Amino acid sequence: MRTAVVDVGTNSTRLLVADVDPGGALREVVRESLVTRLGDGLEAGGRLRPDARERVLGVVERYAGVIAELGAERAVAVLTSAARDAADGADFAAELTARTGIEGAILGGDEEAELTFAGATATRSPDGLLVVDIGGGSTELVAAGFHTSMQVGVVRHGERHLRDDPPTPAQLGALAADVRATVAAARPPGLDVREIVAVAGTATSCASIDLALEVYDTRRIEGHVLDRATLEAQRDRLAALPLEQRRQVKGLHPDRAPVIVPGILILLEVLGAFGARTVIASDRDILHGAARALARRQLPRMGEPF
Repeated sequence: MRTAVVDVGTNSTRLLVADVDPGGALREVVRESLVTRLGDGLEAGGRLRPDARERVLGVVERYAGVIAELGAERAVAVLTSAARDAADGADFAAELTARTGIEGAILGGDEEAELTFAGATATRSPDGLLVVDIGGGSTELVAAGFHTSMQVGVVRHGERHLRDDPPTPAQLGALAADVRATVAAARPPGLDVREIVAVAGTATSCASIDLALEVYDTRRIEGHVLDRATLEAQRDRLAALPLEQRRQVKGLHPDRAPVIVPGILILLEVLGAFGARTVIASDRDILHGAARALARRQLPRMGEPF
């Protein structure tokens, strides 16, 4: 079955069109991602800004054309942290459905975590595995028998703490301390974690920088191992650069530059909380999990329980 999933996140809006066979094997047909920053100003105002809404709707309208052209049998737009946190999130999901013809489903944090874990473990064993999904407004930690969604995100915490360009050491320290306390409270005692896989833009961008890629290459990024020393060096280098210089860093997409520093800080705090020295970057995430669920007709309609 050909399925299409649009992931409307706090920082980016992404598309996956994929063929899913009856056994669950997935073949990507088209994958796109654009930074749309739906969560701009949400931390302070509690509502989605009109310009942010319009940016996302314009992108999803274009994606709808791609989906129709490729003949997807089922399509859904999954909306995550920004939409579920905003006072007008349900209204925005309804507008997206009406304008684009793609049904919008606001996922709860637990639902988001389940789909992310399903995508990340489709080709690897879940035993002893922790999946970390650092988003714009929330971070999901998922293992077999455990999942939590924390109010920790690159846009949310960047807006909360990093007010200077480049940020000051005090601001960086405050962000790290904020994240550390949240992760410590969320971490269950006795969880067996032998390996950490990180999905989404922070981890894949760090892998791309480490590989010095001129062009994003999912085949090289998938499974790339980053150690703590590499991440700390990237943090120190990128945090010292003003935004315009950060945009020039090889391997880093310019649109990811505003949020890469808080992302690395969050990733390092998660590694520290679990005593991990390395993390595996993966491109298989909620898009893959949702595409498989959609093919099995297990993805919820908006407002229904998962």
